[in-house]
Amino acid sequence: MRQLLVTSALPYVNGHIHLGHLVEYIQTDMWVRFQRQRGHQAIYLCADDVHGTATMIRARQEGCTEADIIARMGAAHTADFAGFDIVFDHYGSTDAASNRTLVYDLWTHLRAARDTAGAPVVAEKDVTQLFDPQAGTFLADRFVKGTCPKCGATDQHGDSCDKCGATYSPADLKDPRSALTGAIPELRTARHCFVRLEPLRHHIEAWLDGRSTGSAPLTEAMTNWVRNTFLADGLRDWDVSRPAPYFGFEIPDAPGNYFYVWVDAPVGYLASLNDAIAKGLVPGPAERWWPRQGNTATTAEVHHFIGKDITYFHTLFWPAMLGVAGWKLPTKVHIHGFLTVNGEKMSKSKGTFVRGRTYLETIAEPAYLRYYYASKLADGADDLDLNLDEFVAKVNSDLVGKVVNLASRTAKFVGGSPLPDAAALLSDWRAANGAANERIAAAYEAGNFAAATREIMTLADLANRFVEERAPWTLNKDASRRAELELVCSAALTMFANIMAYLTPVLPSLAAKAAALLGRSLDTWAATTGDLAGATLQPYTHLIGRLEAAKVTAMIDASTVPDPAVTAPAAAPAVATATPVAPIAATISIDDFAKLDLRIATIVAAEDVPKAKKILKLTVDLGEGRTRTIFSGIKTAYADPAALVGRQIMVIANLAPRQMSFGLSEGMALAAGPGGSDIYLLSPDAGAQAGMRVQ
Repeated sequence: MRQLLVTSALPYVNGHIHLGHLVEYIQTDMWVRFQRQRGHQAIYLCADDVHGTATMIRARQEGCTEADIIARMGAAHTADFAGFDIVFDHYGSTDAASNRTLVYDLWTHLRAARDTAGAPVVAEKDVTQLFDPQAGTFLADRFVKGTCPKCGATDQHGDSCDKCGATYSPADLKDPRSALTGAIPELRTARHCFVRLEPLRHHIEAWLDGRSTGSAPLTEAMTNWVRNTFLADGLRDWDVSRPAPYFGFEIPDAPGNYFYVWVDAPVGYLASLNDAIAKGLVPGPAERWWPRQGNTATTAEVHHFIGKDITYFHTLFWPAMLGVAGWKLPTKVHIHGFLTVNGEKMSKSKGTFVRGRTYLETIAEPAYLRYYYASKLADGADDLDLNLDEFVAKVNSDLVGKVVNLASRTAKFVGGSPLPDAAALLSDWRAANGAANERIAAAYEAGNFAAATREIMTLADLANRFVEERAPWTLNKDASRRAELELVCSAALTMFANIMAYLTPVLPSLAAKAAALLGRSLDTWAATTGDLAGATLQPYTHLIGRLEAAKVTAMIDASTVPDPAVTAPAAAPAVATATPVAPIAATISIDDFAKLDLRIATIVAAEDVPKAKKILKLTVDLGEGRTRTIFSGIKTAYADPAALVGRQIMVIANLAPRQMSFGLSEGMALAAGPGGSDIYLLSPDAGAQAGMRVQ
């Protein structure tokens, strides 16, 4: 029996879970469920990645603490994951005390490390870095966008290019812009700590070769890419600190400086393990799951599932850090590609940038997406395309037409008494199933879910041919053929049980319904070849319906955000999102601006507007009991209106009333952002009172 610790990349706390994220978490969840089905011990750990400039600025923007954001977004993330049948043994936060302890321990090892000449691995030097004068902070790499200095691709992040894979300094970008405010960054200098990676090359290369873990951690293609892209020349020093202001762990021997988020984020994997053990969710000790180097008492494996965009961090920095600290390096890093929709990058304006919550509110059934992703996920880093027409067709053809119909066309004819032994009718099935069994297992093990589902659907085709040829609906019309009918149904339902057992990692909720119908567990690999002789069926109930194209259309409609250049308010875009900023409108005179009566207001009531997808009805107090009704298009970002009550916001108090279909709007609530979930009501600093005029 193997022991496996499995992780997915940590989602950033400032964004909601969307269908692109779910590729990874569904993929990992399926792999973990398969390992458990095979009888192995596997734990699945994750956490929110919470540190960095964006969290700090969002807290300022919303007038709350970083802890408030962490709690609120953590609850939203875990609810979304649960909605898609993704189950973690523990889900934590990188701001946890356990993570701080581990990061400080790691830093002690790094500070003590020396190269072959005796020079420290950690160096300090002045860094000239991009600074956002509007936000008042230095910019993390991900919050600078511009043109790649190598290939000229536009709209690239400040550390690496999505088009050519080149890595560089944010200062090397052409035409850089702050992704926080859209401001042109300034160059400023501050003292930084660096980890010299070149002296740690031996940890990285021994890991890539498989010498330190016993097997290669990457596919051959990814190993070659890492070598050619990063290791062919000398490794660049890694900047591991950020000067204040910054939300994170302060470096203990460098006051005023904080660990860069990519130092403490992967350490969060280990911290999540420690917290899971402390809470009794996972049996300890930690070395049982993630051993120290040289520990031969356990053969535990560590598996990371990540997107190809963070390969750099998981194949250079992370193994170097683990090597210095003396922890076992990852057994395998499973790398997947990006999600496209209808062959294109996900787009808010086209409605294809879909939040997980929007899917759950419109389509609802997680099995549809889990199966479609499984049918597309191979064992490489190729991108996965969600073709919406194919999505509907494949789900209805495979899940409904080939799998569930096996039960719906037979289970209703039998029940109330044990099923007969149908071995005489199952010889061909058992031969085909036996031949496919280990191929399916090998495909699952490799993460090639597409190959596994193809094999399973081939078996489903064989089972459906059997049902068509034996026609139980015809046998049911002749009472003298009752025994034959029961044998045919027993054989068909055995095939159904085997197929659902194969699909249990992909479709856990549907498999649980099937198991309840059949009265047999489908959670073990033995169920993929077992039979139903002697089983007594429960009355047949609906297992899953067809996916309606209208629901997919509703999902896209609910996700469509108008072009922010046309509809965004004049206020600056919210700093909590890295969405490109709309062009600045034409200038106005100070006299024009003075005509606006901007006031502080307190929300005293907030409620949904019937039949309006994006509108909330706000009742605001402008002081001294003066209330106004404002209809505001913020519902997509504030799904719980009650949570807004008591909040202070800024409003335009002298806007002419406007009669709308759902009532009279008597002002405008000021908000910023491109739309959808990325809308942020503007709030005053603490101490402001309702009725105050904005200066």
